[in-house]
Amino acid sequence: MAGLHFLYKPENQLEEGGRKSAPLPQDAGEERTCPNCHGSFPAEAVRANGEVCTVCGYHFRLGARARIALTADEGSFQELFSDTVGSDPLSFPGYGKKLEKARAASGEREAVLCGAASVGGHPCCLFAMDSLFMMGSMGTAVGEKITLLFEYALEHRLPVVGFTVSGGARMQEGLLSLMQMAKTSGAVRRHSDAGLFYLTVLTDPTTGGVTASFAMEGDVILAEPGATVGFAGARVVEQTTGRALPKDFQKSEFILEHGFADAIVPRGDLRRTISDLLQYHSGGNA
Repeated sequence: MAGLHFLYKPENQLEEGGRKSAPLPQDAGEERTCPNCHGSFPAEAVRANGEVCTVCGYHFRLGARARIALTADEGSFQELFSDTVGSDPLSFPGYGKKLEKARAASGEREAVLCGAASVGGHPCCLFAMDSLFMMGSMGTAVGEKITLLFEYALEHRLPVVGFTVSGGARMQEGLLSLMQMAKTSGAVRRHSDAGLFYLTVLTDPTTGGVTASFAMEGDVILAEPGATVGFAGARVVEQTTGRALPKDFQKSEFILEHGFADAIVPRGDLRRTISDLLQYHSGGNA
């Protein structure tokens, strides 16, 4: 497939590699503006609050390593499969450049970070997807890393805790990216058949092929407040059905009400909740 070439010029920002994400303020004196309440606050205060608005509770998106730092016991995280990275199997126009931009923006080699750690003293495997890397889209490397993590967890009899954020399957890898849905689901099933526990935490946004596979296959499914969770976009659903959708459609509160999640947990309570659930399922047994 490396010899397959597409013969057209990029016509918009998406085809050229996507819009540039605005960098998060790093200086303690800089301010963050909340998109929900529109208040402005010192960036350091927002960071100290776990990237949650100190007034209205809006949850800003977190990078994968920041997520791990908030979750795992200090010094316990050991990264796995860092050498598994994506390529350009279809020679898709602009994809190589987009991968370079994503790696520079996120500081990661791929859209998911995997490893072994402990949470509240309970050993587990962890994965966290990164919205700064092409919105956590799932290509072959992401599917491979998550599959390898479940196989590692199965071999070592460990539970898995996963934080999902994704725009879905990565279109630049075509059918190969869609195949990762079946591949990861098979790994989750083998882990589950061995009686091992799998906990997923849905963060904003979790959509597309990730929602249709490993994101919704946990024994317990938690969600952060206000997260968008769905398969197709709300506009597509509305146009297809010809019906007006509820205002909170595809929000975590909506999916909880309709039985697709077990609880909504604010970020500040997630670590304790995860620790409690790992204790309840001690040894990884579901």
